[in-house]
Amino acid sequence: MILPLTPIRFKKHAAQLFGGKEGVVCGQLRLTYREFNERCDRLSNALQKLGLKPGDRVAYLSFNCHRLLEGYFGVPQIGAILFPLNIRLTSEELAYILNDATPRLLFFDPEFILLVEALRPRLQSVEYLVALRGAKPSWAYPKLYDELLAEAEPEEIDYRGLDENSVAELFYTSGTTAYPKGVMLTHRNLYLHAFYRAQAINSSDKEVSLYTVPLFHVNSWGSPHVLTLEGGRHVIMKKFDPLESLKLIQAERVTQLQMVPTMVTALINHPDFAKYDLSSVTEILVGGAPASVALIREIEEKIPSCEASGGYGLTETCPVISHAGIKDHLSGESREEHLRRKATAGSALAGAEIRVVDAHGRDVKANAEEIGEVVVRSDVVMAGYWHQPEATAEAIRDDWFHTGDLATIDEDGYILILDRAKDMILSGGENIASAEVERILCAHPAVLECAVIAVPDGKWGEVPKALITLRAGHKITEVGILGHCREHLAGFKVPKSVEFVETLPKGGTGKILKKVLREKYWAGRARRVQ
Repeated sequence: MILPLTPIRFKKHAAQLFGGKEGVVCGQLRLTYREFNERCDRLSNALQKLGLKPGDRVAYLSFNCHRLLEGYFGVPQIGAILFPLNIRLTSEELAYILNDATPRLLFFDPEFILLVEALRPRLQSVEYLVALRGAKPSWAYPKLYDELLAEAEPEEIDYRGLDENSVAELFYTSGTTAYPKGVMLTHRNLYLHAFYRAQAINSSDKEVSLYTVPLFHVNSWGSPHVLTLEGGRHVIMKKFDPLESLKLIQAERVTQLQMVPTMVTALINHPDFAKYDLSSVTEILVGGAPASVALIREIEEKIPSCEASGGYGLTETCPVISHAGIKDHLSGESREEHLRRKATAGSALAGAEIRVVDAHGRDVKANAEEIGEVVVRSDVVMAGYWHQPEATAEAIRDDWFHTGDLATIDEDGYILILDRAKDMILSGGENIASAEVERILCAHPAVLECAVIAVPDGKWGEVPKALITLRAGHKITEVGILGHCREHLAGFKVPKSVEFVETLPKGGTGKILKKVLREKYWAGRARRVQ
């Protein structure tokens, strides 16, 4: 018997085995898995009533909430494609992404009414603008999300008609180009990713996980699927706040957290940290940016019940592809060696193959010293980039996905990310493409040439810095440049500093040598990212 591999099966499984269990907590709302399953089915039928068909994109401009979580199952259940948007992007960035993906329907939170209103004249494909809650603007669909669900039937749709290789989710990543690329994740990708990640962290129905990572950020690292598969409890927080996190951890007896380093640093250093009981927490997964040994040590010292570890992944890999847990045959190593390992990107999850290769595609020595590019082969690697076959062919060569990340690997398969080969800046867990920022800078009439590089930052790990040469006869200040950037870029992409220089170093082909520019800022540091 062959059934399609799709995450839709997880919600059906949870409703059957954990139907009466409280599965979703979102503010004051508490849903059993049976109730959650019914809401997902009502969403599917509501979308079909509106005429949505397989392959249609359904966009969400939303904070973390149970309605967006329902979209992870209700949208792909009818063969449509879930398309969560990064709420931190500007209207200019969102307009480009929306017109590239061409969704037919856009759900939005009331906090974004003005933004959506400004976007409306520029949207080329959206037929329905539906408010998730709160007020209904005159230009929006006349019914709110919950009203649509109330009028729809709770009939489950037979998943057996789904093509496991069809696209289920679409996420846009800055990548390393001036314009974002849509990453296509299939039903099969997501189904297998859930099993691989569940196996890696030995999860069970006892898990209570707090959503600190945004759902628009690669399905909050796969949590909707993994937690539903195992019958754990989803505790949803609108957006990360360290004090609110402490309150929810204590009140809901949260067992597992996924956080970028800046989040966990804010949590464990909050002035009220000692007032809350965090003894339920058994695991904190640190990703989105490399963790330091000092951070892993501090987490485990401040939360003795907890084991902290790093991991690694990309939007293109669903995302988690490795985990820095301690293998049993290494359990006899010293505490310091364990901390060192847990602060790496870890080793490959089941179902994934990871290599570190040189410029000729040959494996570097597994000695934790030789540096190469991380390449991945796995069932969880994306189907490709939306409408960008050339970019897809460049990223996936000879059945290996080339990450663009530079690393070492040791004899036990633990990789350590050292730098990004294509000038990606990773600030506080957010990807910033230097080429995108440079494109905006070069649009200013005073700018002749520019380069954007990553420089160290104590809070965010690294932040973008702009180095600019001005056109003859033009003058502008740092304040003026940053103001120009803020008009066209999300706040986290705006350079944190600007330096005006007479010339920028170039190679024989005229390419600006960013490596030379970075040296003075990173001198004396063993790792290029923190």
